[in-house]
Amino acid sequence: MNQNIKHIPVMTKELIDSLQIQDNGIYIDTTFGLGGHSIEILKKLGKNGKLYAIDKDLNSVLIGKKITDQRFCIIHDSFSKILNYAKSNKIVGKVDGILFDLGVSSLQIEDYKRGFSFKKNGPLDMRMNQTCGITASDWINKSDTKKIIFVLKKFGEERFAKKIAHEIKDYKRKKKIKETLELVNIIKKSIPIKNIFKHPARRTFQAIRIYINQELEEIQSALEDTLKILKPGGRITVISFHSLEDRIIKKFMTKHSTKAQIPCGMAITEKEIKKLKICKLKIINRLFPTYEEIQKNPRSRSSILRTAELKKYE
Repeated sequence: MNQNIKHIPVMTKELIDSLQIQDNGIYIDTTFGLGGHSIEILKKLGKNGKLYAIDKDLNSVLIGKKITDQRFCIIHDSFSKILNYAKSNKIVGKVDGILFDLGVSSLQIEDYKRGFSFKKNGPLDMRMNQTCGITASDWINKSDTKKIIFVLKKFGEERFAKKIAHEIKDYKRKKKIKETLELVNIIKKSIPIKNIFKHPARRTFQAIRIYINQELEEIQSALEDTLKILKPGGRITVISFHSLEDRIIKKFMTKHSTKAQIPCGMAITEKEIKKLKICKLKIINRLFPTYEEIQKNPRSRSSILRTAELKKYE
């Protein structure tokens, strides 16, 4: 693990402001990474506050374990298990804020041995949790062309999915694909249009990474569980980095902040009407990085921060 990796957390001030940190509140950082957001939360917390952090990357957990603060603890697991940990720590319905900083971290991208980078050569791994699951290399070598096309289209929105998949098929007849730059070169041969501003392998690497780590399924599961974990008035703040993630977050927040429409003349009891009309969330904001932040940290350019608050009921 490279100890010299420089990581700039995205929209830190906006995130902390959106969470409205309570002096002795309880918070969950579901994506600890290199700890940038967790450290800022701890600065705002009082002596009786508590911060739980989760990360499926063992390297991130090792970094978190170096924080010697009784108000902080870190868990090695996927954030899709957030409800289990809330139950085991007896904080269900007591949490003041939950944050998700989605996507791949600098810790993973900058370490060529992890296989996330399409600019540096390394083993084609892409697992965020290297203690389990199938590597990207094993998956791509075992999957048929139809499956690869499906993944590239669904999770990468790749226009040239068919051409890339067939080029992969031809390459696999000669040898297995084991390294990142092997895959990059296959992709370059498959894409006729060159965009100097976007790497040709970006969408394919994104698609395989999302599929290998089941990222979208985990986001959907965890978001629904936040409604059980937050206390009334508690907030959920999410930073996404591409349209597939943001679509899920927007849909979730809209679904739980919109009253159900009841057709005129429909036979329904008053009790059922009250249930249907309940909105669990109040949407607080949708924010984008400033021009100055994008200049300092180009990775922030595609990020969107969305915040919602669990409503208080009388």
